[in-house]
Amino acid sequence: MTVCTQEVFEFPAAKGRVVQGSFTGGHVTSDGGVPLLRQVDRRLGLTRALARVLPDARRAASCEHSVRELLCQRLYSLCLGYEDLNDQETLRHDLALQTAVDTDRVLAHPSTLCRWENAAERQAARAMQEVLVEQFIASHAAAPRELVLDFDATDDPVHGEQEGRFFHGYYDQYCFLPLYVFCGEQLLVAYLRPSNIDAARHAWAILALLVKRLRQAWPQVKIILRADSGFCRWRMLRWCDRHGVSYVVGLAKNARINALAQPLMEQAAAQYASNGQKQRLFGEVQYAAGSWDRARRVVVKAEHTAGGSNPRYVVTNLEEPAQELYDEQYCARGEMENRIKEQQLALFADRTSCHRWWANQFRLLLSAAAYTLLEALRRLGCVGTQWARAQCNTLRLRLLKIGAVVLRNTRRVRLLWSSSYPWSKEFGRVVAQLASG
Repeated sequence: MTVCTQEVFEFPAAKGRVVQGSFTGGHVTSDGGVPLLRQVDRRLGLTRALARVLPDARRAASCEHSVRELLCQRLYSLCLGYEDLNDQETLRHDLALQTAVDTDRVLAHPSTLCRWENAAERQAARAMQEVLVEQFIASHAAAPRELVLDFDATDDPVHGEQEGRFFHGYYDQYCFLPLYVFCGEQLLVAYLRPSNIDAARHAWAILALLVKRLRQAWPQVKIILRADSGFCRWRMLRWCDRHGVSYVVGLAKNARINALAQPLMEQAAAQYASNGQKQRLFGEVQYAAGSWDRARRVVVKAEHTAGGSNPRYVVTNLEEPAQELYDEQYCARGEMENRIKEQQLALFADRTSCHRWWANQFRLLLSAAAYTLLEALRRLGCVGTQWARAQCNTLRLRLLKIGAVVLRNTRRVRLLWSSSYPWSKEFGRVVAQLASG
């Protein structure tokens, strides 16, 4: 890591004044909004729940930092934008972060965090997944009438010799293929998988476990599976039919389904030829691939533009009209792509650079837990503010990355933010709304 030895930095003069800078300001933090993370964490009980279930094989007499302290340090740092453990070399001395972690001591060294992450095994991953689901259930004050579970996979590029890495032809690189499950903006599952598998691998088992737990909590809830064509597997659809689970799943184009939809496609082409305007017609057919157990309803979108015919198909057991089902149900799954981007880009879910498989799964789940904190900050604290629909990067920039002077003595800790901070009123509203829960 680069160490700066220059003491005073010279800048161009301003209004005849010499402009200088030096890193001698004392206890100043660039993360003055970190108490918000502590506040939302205490409201959720997230790190306490995780600390209770995570195994700890360390010798207690030799441990300076508890599992909960390690969790808080790592999760809050991810939320603040520090993806690498090397950042903790200096960050562990930050008084604001120490206060958020509930300690007066210097926080854990990068090597301590590295050993902790690399010691993770299957039991830790399972326990963390269960906590994410329990957090989702606890977030509802009353039983919901309907839950839409969005399933999707994404690529996680790797650049080393990690366990479970394989070359993926579609993505044209070595990668993992993690599976995510969201309900709206809330994350339920972040499951690391090797990339030499079918995109739907283990999705059925995860769906069955989720349905079982959600119906234990809410016996009357309607559950809808929503996914793209990579998850269209007839055995999973049959399981949904037998267990009262609805589904809206994309269906890949093939010669047979195209032939069934041909009349509607020709109608769209004729209408386009007559007026030159983009045409979108909707209909439905009964379709079964040769391996399926029976025919199912398939919604057809026959679209024709200057580029030619562009049909799309969705298999479903819902009864809504075709266009309503396609436009309002199926197309809404595109929002999940934004949530995955937040995971990958804002919360560094792709930092799976450990050699061991379970250490990388643990890192993915740490990112998922950090997302849970920021999502709760948005959902609980930002209601009625300009950040009610903000992405995680915006929440970080506006609410967390605030410069502050930190004064700490035996009686209190004071964070002195800039008087020119432009969102002070909205910040106060967020604090009040988090405290009101």
